[in-house]
Amino acid sequence: MNNSLRLATVLLFALTATGCSSMMRSAMVSERVSPYGMEETIKTITANAVNKGWNVGPPRKLDQTIRKHGGPVVLPVTLLELCEPHHAGNLLANDADRWVSVFMPCTIGVYEKSDGKTYVTNVKADNMGSMMGGNVGKVMGGPVAAQQEEILSFLK
Repeated sequence: MNNSLRLATVLLFALTATGCSSMMRSAMVSERVSPYGMEETIKTITANAVNKGWNVGPPRKLDQTIRKHGGPVVLPVTLLELCEPHHAGNLLANDADRWVSVFMPCTIGVYEKSDGKTYVTNVKADNMGSMMGGNVGKVMGGPVAAQQEEILSFLK
C-alpha cells in the first residue's frame, strides 16, 4: 500500500472512530439540491457530460431494481455512470494504477428525498485524487475534478 493510500485509510478509521463520519462524508462526497426535478436533472447532467466529451451509460434506476427483486418501495434513485475515455485510458494503461478501476466509471447519484426535492451526489474527485497521489491523483484531482464541476455547475 502506498503512503498516500495508507494515510487515507488511517484518516478514515480515525475520523470514524472519533464520531466524525459526517465530516469524512462531506470531505469525500458532495450532495447538492438540484433546481430541477429528477428527469430534468438527469437530462441536464447527461447533456453537460456529453458536451464535455464524456460517455454516459443508460440511467440505472435503483428504486425500480430494488422493487423488482422484492425489496421495499423507496423514493426514486438513479445512478448515472460517466466515463471520459482519455482520462480512463490514462489511468488504466499503467499496471500500477489499475486498482483505481473500482472508482470507475464516475458515478453520479440523482435522488428524491422526503422533502420532495431532487438531490445530486458525487465523489469529490479533487479530494480523492489528493489522497491517492501519483498519476491517479493528477488525473482525478486535475481534469476529472475540473470537468466534473463543469458538468454539475448548474447545482446550488
